[in-house]
Amino acid sequence: MYSPFPGMNPYLENSVFWPEVHHRLITAIADAIEPHIPPQYRVAIEQRTYLNDDSDSVLVGIPDVAVFSQQSATKQHSSTTTQVSTSEAITVTMPMPENVTENYLEVREVGTGFVITALEILSPKNKRAGEGRKAYELKRRQVLASLTHLVEIDLLRNGKPMQILGEVPTTDYRIVVSRSERRPQAQLYTFSIREKIPDFSLPLQSGDTEPILNLQALLNAVYSRARYYLAIDYTQEVVPSLKAEDAVWTDTLLREQGLRNNR
Repeated sequence: MYSPFPGMNPYLENSVFWPEVHHRLITAIADAIEPHIPPQYRVAIEQRTYLNDDSDSVLVGIPDVAVFSQQSATKQHSSTTTQVSTSEAITVTMPMPENVTENYLEVREVGTGFVITALEILSPKNKRAGEGRKAYELKRRQVLASLTHLVEIDLLRNGKPMQILGEVPTTDYRIVVSRSERRPQAQLYTFSIREKIPDFSLPLQSGDTEPILNLQALLNAVYSRARYYLAIDYTQEVVPSLKAEDAVWTDTLLREQGLRNNR
């Protein structure tokens, strides 16, 4: 079964689904690229690992022991002064850092190991203040200062977009293709939930035939293979919430396809 949306399905942005969507889409892109790149290249799925602090956990909706501990400590402090002997130990909860792993793609030259192209699909942590954004911004700066091309795919409406200089249209989603030989200029593709995800060429070395990445077809295939149509309840509102006009458009779209009851 196909996704009911013409482009990005906003229900997939929900934190219940997004980690799996990210993993499956990264793998799908790698498999789609491989047959169409020169034989001297290979596509590698790499990992970026960092410790996530508590403030970031609050923002991405992960249960936050630091807030719980602070509240508990306040109550325990109050009770300690009136009821509990200072010689008695009190059981408390310590904030534990979360070990986070994020996958991304690299097209490498086999003989030299040189990274021709880095492809990133942003995660919620990349778009919120905290270690996730710091880790990605460091990687981004390193790539932009190198001879490696960067493809940055943002399929998340929530959070702070990655920095682009100058006037940039406000949009739901965007794809940036930064070719090393054209920097600081880059190609920016913007689109809304009402539009198909645009195709784009995957940058390689000069003289190479560059494959066209049909991200829409890949996402639709992921939706079908993972059977998200069985897991998503389209009678419920989108999380994160849509703009008012897009919520009305979505309601009409889902009713026309029989995924919501007509009033």
